Amino acid sequence: MELRADAQWHLCPYPLALVLNMPKRRPKKIVKTTDVLQRLRKALAKRTKSELIAVLLEVAKDDRNVLRRLDAQFELEASPQELVVATHQAIADATDFDKRDINRNFSYGYAAYEEVKRNLTRLVKLGQLRLAMDLSLELMEQGSYQVEMSDEGLMAQDIEDCLTVVMKALKDCDLPTGEKITWCATMAKRDRVGFLCDRELQALRSQLEAAPA
Repeated sequence: MELRADAQWHLCPYPLALVLNMPKRRPKKIVKTTDVLQRLRKALAKRTKSELIAVLLEVAKDDRNVLRRLDAQFELEASPQELVVATHQAIADATDFDKRDINRNFSYGYAAYEEVKRNLTRLVKLGQLRLAMDLSLELMEQGSYQVEMSDEGLMAQDIEDCLTVVMKALKDCDLPTGEKITWCATMAKRDRVGFLCDRELQALRSQLEAAPA
């Protein structure tokens, strides 16, 4: 290798001999990847229907989010009592949080909130409004506590979406007016932050109190 006379090798931080013998860097090797979903599709296509059902049931049993997605996808039939049990679990999952994350924007069970809303809607359609009202009280208490313990209360809208289902049904149902008013008052007491559906509940209560006996 011929060096120029004016080459400023003294500016190089490495010894000259090391620079002259330094190997060239190879370009990074590009690893060709395959689409795992395509491979999964091929593998599943080779299985029998009974095998696929067994695997799907096993996955759903181990992961409630998968079960909720399948429930919503296929609109599984359920009795009112089964819906109540499922909603209790969904409320517990949706409002759960790690106490070490208090005052932070922690993650929460969005899919579980979706199930709560879906189940409340189903109970209303089945004529089980009182069951939906009781579950709403539970959601208000646990959900408002979750909002209180978080930084910005990002789940507040999810909670209100669930409660709105029941409040809309109450406006036109034939339950006794006194029972409706009591429910509105109890909902307000269960709200630990004081703003979840507060205007809607107050408007509903005022409307009920102003209605003729």
